[in-house]
Amino acid sequence: MATIRERRPGVWEVRAFTGRDERGRPTQVSRTIHGTKRDAQRVAAELTLRPSSAARRTVADLLDLWVEHNEATWAPASRRDQASRAALVKADPISAIAVARLSVADVDRWHARLRRARAGEGSIRNQHQALRAALTQAMRWGWVTTNVATVARLGKRKTAPRGSLSPEEVRRVVEAAATFDPLAALALRLAAVTGARRSELAALRWDDLDVDHLTIDSSLAIIRHGRRGDPQKPTLQDDATKTAIRRTVTLDRGTVEAIEARRAQFGAYGPWMLAVGERPVNPERITAWWRRAARAAGLDERWRLHDLRHWSATLAIGHGHDIRTVANRLGHANPAMTLRVYAHALEAADQAVAETLGAVLDEGDV
Repeated sequence: MATIRERRPGVWEVRAFTGRDERGRPTQVSRTIHGTKRDAQRVAAELTLRPSSAARRTVADLLDLWVEHNEATWAPASRRDQASRAALVKADPISAIAVARLSVADVDRWHARLRRARAGEGSIRNQHQALRAALTQAMRWGWVTTNVATVARLGKRKTAPRGSLSPEEVRRVVEAAATFDPLAALALRLAAVTGARRSELAALRWDDLDVDHLTIDSSLAIIRHGRRGDPQKPTLQDDATKTAIRRTVTLDRGTVEAIEARRAQFGAYGPWMLAVGERPVNPERITAWWRRAARAAGLDERWRLHDLRHWSATLAIGHGHDIRTVANRLGHANPAMTLRVYAHALEAADQAVAETLGAVLDEGDV
């Protein structure tokens, strides 16, 4: 859109809106024309049709600006992950396409290239979400009017459900951890009972326990320094939980007794539930505890520490506990996410419902 103003006879000023800069502020260009009004109108049309500097920005430019604009608000782990995802997108030919010319077909072809390269479904989804978020930023800046990454369908390979650990396997791995470190056994039991992530487990303090209620409101982020090939010792930073939601979960008697036993043994040496001394345990050490215990317990190598979280949610839902309660224990901001991730567990709960209803009909039980 352009405006024309006659400054004095035979001299015209033409101003045209050219989009918005990376901070979202409107930009414009101005021209002074000596001639007739028709000459000014012709220049106004040219300026209106000419691509703005924002329109010439590529997907790679957008991703760089998106990271720069948001990194101050991201948690350290998110800052690292989002920068890594943006770099993966920039490694693909899609990064050279102008943002204003990016189409749904371009995004679909990008997905196809990633799958031909045997990229994992998780990696494809994370890269897609990064591009979608960057394009949402571009819409706020006025660079584009449609987020094509939202319109594009993120297909998915058909894969068998991952499944869940059995109660016997969970018991074995906790018992195996107790043979080499009582804090390792406590960490794995807490992971199974609360569904807490490893970073949340590492941030637990003795005073987070109040009788049988455990408060989870922070997590330890690992800040890596140096560069590849020349790493430096990482820094541990105590931050809010992933969803920044403080939650309180109820513990069973056995878990409370395990915590109190460790407190009597180590509580005088520092404030952290899973560490001895003034420094918290590195979350990666909890993963190392899991690997050692899993090998000792004879578990299949496909199982991860995070599968204790899945086991906790799957078992709870399968035994008929409501989704909102399970979501709260997991720290999900929206129970709909719990439903999406643990839909397979609803089959077991549905079987229990069928048996209850059948028993009422056949036996008259209530």
